[in-house]
Amino acid sequence: MHKKMLLALLSVTMLIAGCGSDDTSEGGTGATAGGGSSTPSTFAAGTTMDALQKKGKIIIGTKFDQPLFGLKGLSGQPEGFDVEIAKLVATAIFGSNLSGKTEFVETPSAVREQSIIDGKVDLVAATYTINDTRKQKVAFAGPYYIAGQSILVKKDNTAITDLSSLSGKKVCTVLGSTPLKTLQERAPTADLSILFDTYSKCVEALKDGRVEAVSTDNVILLGFLKDSPGQFKLVGETFTQEPYGIGVKKDDTAFRNFVNDVLDKAYRDGTWAKIFEKEVGKPTEIPTPTPPPVNRY
Repeated sequence: MHKKMLLALLSVTMLIAGCGSDDTSEGGTGATAGGGSSTPSTFAAGTTMDALQKKGKIIIGTKFDQPLFGLKGLSGQPEGFDVEIAKLVATAIFGSNLSGKTEFVETPSAVREQSIIDGKVDLVAATYTINDTRKQKVAFAGPYYIAGQSILVKKDNTAITDLSSLSGKKVCTVLGSTPLKTLQERAPTADLSILFDTYSKCVEALKDGRVEAVSTDNVILLGFLKDSPGQFKLVGETFTQEPYGIGVKKDDTAFRNFVNDVLDKAYRDGTWAKIFEKEVGKPTEIPTPTPPPVNRY
């Protein structure tokens, strides 16, 4: 094992052993406590963690239009499950005081890989499904949640009941997304002529009748359902499994291992469950699931 890699792994081990659980710093909630202690750890020179710590900031790609996971609200800052999961990583690097140390950049589905490759962001946490095609360009830590694709229609729609009834119907999803590929493969006769870069635009098209359905991951649709009471409903069963991961540069194995260690600790100490309950569970009345084990491929 190379000396730098050994030092990086040792620093991660020390971090995991010494992390506290009482973070109430800016941008955090009590739920994000498991990510780090008040005193920043020391990392091996040449690692991404060391470079970020010296720079004093981490740039995080997320979505700004998805209730529950990444929504830019009245505060002017994005809020939700993805955001809080990303803050765990930031806290593990900088300690519990994150004031001025995180910058969130809107990163729609179609640009996630390129944003990582070009160095516009240090990581992406944006309902980002792990799959083999994407792993040819970037690497993933996690998964930190398993979603499933579903269908959203207007409350009074009786024509669409499941995936098989999308034939000839105008269905909206997002460019560059896994749900689009799934619809092309499993509902090839659906009308996919109206596509956007964000799901909020799809929901607007559903409201005004340009499309008859919106299809993406169930938890994303539940967020829109919660924000528009009485207007929509979910139909049918989920028909995919979507493991959400944190995207990082493809060859940055030390950083990916570090993020996996942070996630694994959050699973074990209950921090992940607290974040899920606050950001997703309570607003939607979804029971808190067991977090998925990280895949250290």
